[in-house]
Amino acid sequence: MRVLIADDHPLFRDGLRSLLEARGIEVVGEAANGREAVELARQLKPDIMLMDLTMPEVDGLTATRILATELPEVKVVVLTASDDEADLFEAIKSGAYGYLLKNLETNEFFRALEAVQAGVPVFTPRLARRVLQEFGRGGTPRTEEATLTDRERELLELLVQGVTSNRELAQRLFISENTVKYHLRNIMSKLHLENRAQVIAYALRTGLVRAHQNGSAP
Repeated sequence: MRVLIADDHPLFRDGLRSLLEARGIEVVGEAANGREAVELARQLKPDIMLMDLTMPEVDGLTATRILATELPEVKVVVLTASDDEADLFEAIKSGAYGYLLKNLETNEFFRALEAVQAGVPVFTPRLARRVLQEFGRGGTPRTEEATLTDRERELLELLVQGVTSNRELAQRLFISENTVKYHLRNIMSKLHLENRAQVIAYALRTGLVRAHQNGSAP
């Protein structure tokens, strides 16, 4: 795993680099602002970019949008102190592959990186639940939403709760991983979305998954 760090605080970058390297993860570079982040990503082609939101010259959201367009193979994970739902939605719309808070536990952080490396978007479940409670109210479903099957809605609820790996989704729903992939393709097709991150953001933003349905989540 090759990681590029973008954050305007040198002490945080140093600490994060040491933490990553102690786990055998290669840190290919560091950027102090969004402009440097984009330039280094173009040169170094990291697997994962850990992107702060608030940086000088070019902010993290703008840098994320540029990278999502130019280098979609680079998975941008926002690592920020902001748990504001507006920042979460903007990050996902900008093309971020995940959204993590800086107060994350170390083991949880590394599990998230492994998930991203495996192609699974990552978000902080606690933040996702709070956003769901804020936006999961009322509204008439669109025609595309109304065509979702009960199983597809069950899968969508689990995604919003933070269950994002095919293996765990299959275990929770007592189906095969291939069936999980089949349902995910159908959901993205019906909602005219391109990836799981967009599906989760859309479900939270529109209230497609209701807050009361999430009440029994672990």
